[in-house]
Amino acid sequence: MRAVRAVYEGVVPATRNLDSPDPAVGLDVVAGGPRRMPVPAALANAFGFGGHNAAVLFTSV
Repeated sequence: MRAVRAVYEGVVPATRNLDSPDPAVGLDVVAGGPRRMPVPAALANAFGFGGHNAAVLFTSV
């Protein structure tokens, strides 16, 4: 799971299919390749058919 690896390794994966981010948006997106940075927590969401949803928060200790 990407969220666990991001917290464990301290590397945020790049956003897929983001070729040209809009500078007017003002968000710090990871484009082009992964970025090494401290990741104290990550949230993973899973959405399924029929309203089955889950969210898990991973933190480093």
